[in-house]
Amino acid sequence: MLSNLRLTSNLRYTIAILLSLLLLSGCNWQQDTRSDLEKIRESGVLRVGTLNNQLSYYIGSDGPTGLDYELAQRFAAKLGVKLEMQPMFTLAGLFPTLKRKDVDIIAAGLTMTDDRLAEFRAAPAYYYASQIVVYKKGQWRPRNTEDLAKNKGSLTVVKGSSHEKSLDTLQILYPHLKWQAIEETDSDELLRMVAKGDLDYTIADSVDVALSQRIHPDIAIALELTEDEPIAWFLNQTTNDSLYALLIEFFGEMKQSGELGKLEEKYFGHVDSFDYVDTRAFLRAIEKKLPRWEPLFKKYSKEFDWRLLAALSYQESHWNPRAVSPTGVRGMMMLTLPTAKSVGVKNRLDPEESIRGGTQYLRKMIARIPDSIEEHEKVWFALASYNVGFGHMMDARRLTKKQGGNPDAWSDVKQRLPLLRQRKYYKQTRYGYARGDEALNYVENIRRYYQSIIGYEQAHNTQPQQADDENITVIDNLLTITPPVQSEGDNQAQANAKNTI
Repeated sequence: MLSNLRLTSNLRYTIAILLSLLLLSGCNWQQDTRSDLEKIRESGVLRVGTLNNQLSYYIGSDGPTGLDYELAQRFAAKLGVKLEMQPMFTLAGLFPTLKRKDVDIIAAGLTMTDDRLAEFRAAPAYYYASQIVVYKKGQWRPRNTEDLAKNKGSLTVVKGSSHEKSLDTLQILYPHLKWQAIEETDSDELLRMVAKGDLDYTIADSVDVALSQRIHPDIAIALELTEDEPIAWFLNQTTNDSLYALLIEFFGEMKQSGELGKLEEKYFGHVDSFDYVDTRAFLRAIEKKLPRWEPLFKKYSKEFDWRLLAALSYQESHWNPRAVSPTGVRGMMMLTLPTAKSVGVKNRLDPEESIRGGTQYLRKMIARIPDSIEEHEKVWFALASYNVGFGHMMDARRLTKKQGGNPDAWSDVKQRLPLLRQRKYYKQTRYGYARGDEALNYVENIRRYYQSIIGYEQAHNTQPQQADDENITVIDNLLTITPPVQSEGDNQAQANAKNTI
């Protein structure tokens, strides 16, 4: 009888434990019905997966920068949350991270492909790029897909990339087409290997090729493999479209306001033309001449990036402190005599005086630029003024507005500068004829030199990093960014400045 009571007691105890466990686990069985947008807003953080490269995201002299980074900043600000960038070093980790919901969005300059669209949802396209086959200048060049299929050298692409998908499609028509697909790499690394002669060919997006040529001028274009294709952000497919709908609204606003065009101009608006000889000469000058003058550029840069001053000086004198032009300008910054006097330079051939004076004069020019122009673009307007004169630069802005463009956007104004040579246009302006095309080339050359110095530093100073879980965690913790807040007064000042044109 006693043993039966013990058995009953034990049985009751066991049943009670099982019921408790079932009740506790029942909480976990409840499905989370919150939308992705609600989760982001409740957490207060937008998690963005990206690639660590020169276009999407990298750590610059003033902190994080890149086209996708700046767009993500603006989207996080629209949501009213902090931005957490989660950079990857290879393409292979991006989509699995999104699928596991470790990130909310992928923003990494990725092409819309059928296989990606079958599994994920794409935001609106924010730019377009074609796929380019590249080779090293001086080597055998495949001129069409049939040449590429003849196996005269090795073709290597990133595994899982849109480039590999294009090759899969082409192989149906060209069965002899062969290639190697590598997982633990990226397009930038393959482009560098082609430039060094370690690879015969690779495929990269046209924008990436143009940027890489500023650092590796031996990269040459063999053929265009595709037409322009849409580049977009990606997110998970869900039954709730609230996050997707907000992305559509965001990119629509960015395009309509002209902000998207300004960002694209900032990151790759200067890469339309490529001069092999000039780029080679510039890279040699970076190695041999720049180290001597770098301390002086840093000393007087203050609010400027010293590399921008170095690019300006190279455009002026090719870093020759005793440079003299037939028109009387001279020195590292090629100052005129009146300009030198206005900034207190007594000896224009003294490199330190010239760099100090040239920087001070650029500072004065920027101070004259209307506040309606964004800070990061003011310098381009100032440099155009430096070259062609402030009045002519303002004429170009007025002409831009008259033709329906944005007089505060460098991408619009630079298209009108060459028109100042044509009588039908300059007769409408206050200051008349000007060599606006020369001012345009002047500014765009400086922009290209500036980006080349940045790219050169990245290529020579950055050590390879392993993207293991521990490193990624550390990076994530360091790169949580609070969106900037713009005051109402700033907006009013910009509106007032626009009315002065």
